[in-house]
Amino acid sequence: MLEKQKQSQMILNDNLWKVMIKLSIPAVIGMLLHGLNTVFDAIFVGNFVGETALSGVSLAYPLTQIAIGFGSMIGGGAGAYLSIAIGKKEERVQSRILGNVNFVGIISTIALMIGLFLTARSLLSFMGGTGEVLEIGLSYFRITIWGALVWVFALAYNLVIRAEGKMAKAALIMGTGLVINIIANYIFMGILDFGVEGAAWGTNIGMTAYTLFSIFYFKSNKPSFKANLAAIYRDKKVIKKIFSLGMPSLIMSIMSIIQGVVILNAIGAVGNDYDLAFYGVSFRIYMFMMTPLIALMRSLQPTVGINYGAKNYDRVVRGTKIYILGSIILILPLWLLAMVNPRAILGLMLTGSISDAYILNFRIFISVIPLLSITMNGMSYFPSISKGKTASFVAILRQVILYIPGMILLPRLFGLRFVYLGSFLIDVLVTIIVAAILIKSFTSLRKEAAPLPDVLGNEETILANKSLS
Repeated sequence: MLEKQKQSQMILNDNLWKVMIKLSIPAVIGMLLHGLNTVFDAIFVGNFVGETALSGVSLAYPLTQIAIGFGSMIGGGAGAYLSIAIGKKEERVQSRILGNVNFVGIISTIALMIGLFLTARSLLSFMGGTGEVLEIGLSYFRITIWGALVWVFALAYNLVIRAEGKMAKAALIMGTGLVINIIANYIFMGILDFGVEGAAWGTNIGMTAYTLFSIFYFKSNKPSFKANLAAIYRDKKVIKKIFSLGMPSLIMSIMSIIQGVVILNAIGAVGNDYDLAFYGVSFRIYMFMMTPLIALMRSLQPTVGINYGAKNYDRVVRGTKIYILGSIILILPLWLLAMVNPRAILGLMLTGSISDAYILNFRIFISVIPLLSITMNGMSYFPSISKGKTASFVAILRQVILYIPGMILLPRLFGLRFVYLGSFLIDVLVTIIVAAILIKSFTSLRKEAAPLPDVLGNEETILANKSLS
């Protein structure tokens, strides 16, 4: 049992910088593998099927993230609750986590599959699909819907493993599934010539392997908690926690799709084809630079959750600050390179001369990235201390209240630059708000961590002084 608890003991007792490095390295590797897998999918489709097929798959790809969003909600919520339970040593709660994950996952996936099958064509039309591109995207998307169950459980189970603090194990499982995905895609497209259908089935096979490896892990004696994998539970308290703590992830996933459509429509209204291409390249670079921040955000969750459950509140505060600082240190070299020499980076994907106006737009767009260390880690911190509503508020504030209306109005009123400047201003405002909430939360936790005054002792001293006088 001591061996099983080794990881949680490390999180509870080791130097926090050491904890961050140990957990973050495999998390970063896992995120990079995920990014490379997306690149390989695009390479295979583009080379083996053609540019029109790539356009169809690119159209449908954002919608496949809906299933990932549900998996992130279920796994993120269950993982946050599990970390707290590990810290509290609540073994009964730990033993019922997977059974409730199974119940929520099955019910959610059935509802999701029915909804997506009924609305697939409308959704792709909403994304801007027409003609042959729409039909190709529809073919790809419908096959991925058949795999929705393994898409949801692949991520949900992986996030539960991460919640134990076992980032290396989670990264290995993810990486193995992604390698199988790449091999299957090559066989189906390069050898069997199945076209975009082969790409979809290859991804489903990769996700199935991803899920199976997680199942093998839970059935072994390696988990640090009692993993009742075959159970299906419907505990209202646990399910409420899963939804409450995991909802921010789902909101971010769904709204990011809508946000993408709004931005592309805004650029289409005030710009030209080159403007669309430039934004697409800028956004890819932006997301690549965000990869380390997302990885550290994931590894912060067990660090905060387990220590919060154990009532190590001072360690929770110090750990969160260290992760924010570590995120900034990690991202700074790449960010400085992009700010100082943007033409070299943009030129990897864009041909021809890039005007100073576009360079300025790019610099504005990425200049906020170091500040997002606060926002990203905050979005992981709040559910990890059982404050899922706070994280949901931040997600709704950014995506719904600020970003979508801002991207609809600002570019149309003030021109193309406000696609980039508006995004910058919104993220700065959200960062300030998150920082203020974090400071308030830190103050509250430190008050809870402070020892209570010895009232009886003080009274005895007063009486003693009176008797002496």
